[in-house]
Amino acid sequence: MPLYALTLEYDGAPFVGWQRQEEGLSVQQVLEAAAARLNGGAPVQAVAAGRTDAGVHAEGQVVQIGLARDMPPERLREALNYHLRPHPVAVLRAALAPPGWHARFSATRRGYRYRILNRPARPALDRGRVWHLQHPLDAEAMHAAAQTLLGRHDFSAFRAAACQAKSPLRTLDRLEVSRQGEEVVVVAEARSFLHHQVRNLVGTLAEVGLGRRPVSWPRQVLEGRDRTRAGQTAPAAGLVLVLIRYDPEPGWV
Repeated sequence: MPLYALTLEYDGAPFVGWQRQEEGLSVQQVLEAAAARLNGGAPVQAVAAGRTDAGVHAEGQVVQIGLARDMPPERLREALNYHLRPHPVAVLRAALAPPGWHARFSATRRGYRYRILNRPARPALDRGRVWHLQHPLDAEAMHAAAQTLLGRHDFSAFRAAACQAKSPLRTLDRLEVSRQGEEVVVVAEARSFLHHQVRNLVGTLAEVGLGRRPVSWPRQVLEGRDRTRAGQTAPAAGLVLVLIRYDPEPGWV
């Protein structure tokens, strides 16, 4: 059975998240239904590099599927996009997966972007895609605080209670905060993240940006390993999974 790699883009707003749930529509569900149409109606299992939550978007989610038939990757991409309509999910790239490759376990880096709309007026065009904060944020202070969190640490303070990871140890390779006009943008990269880690980091850095906490505070929270001392979990709407990297990369088309 050929194994294929796919890069997906999707709007997370209408979904309960990537993973199938007992109730509600998931991205996994609509992709598997589209793939089954190309598999003679036989069920297809889709495995993602990262399980995005309800309302979280993706520009670079990577998924693997196995089919009972050989298809050129470019034809598979177009056929899946046809059957995915009208759902807001698109296959951007496809490839025949290399031997031994796995969408989740072969990933060497994951990247997220979080957008905060920082202005008095609420969003109209970007509703559901940003976290709206009216009061001015000090992006430079947020960035300075973020740099104290880089490296390998116990991130228990930024971990969701429902997180199923065996260890809270993670290596945070990049955490940058910058102002881009009316937006404050947070970029995070690591080999892997804990459940809600990025959203909890953003919620904590926002406290610094609003002037409620000093630049040194997020590091103190990290060392305390107590989730109740950190900031709020930032809303899902502002979060986008932007990249998954592999070495070597599949031969995308």
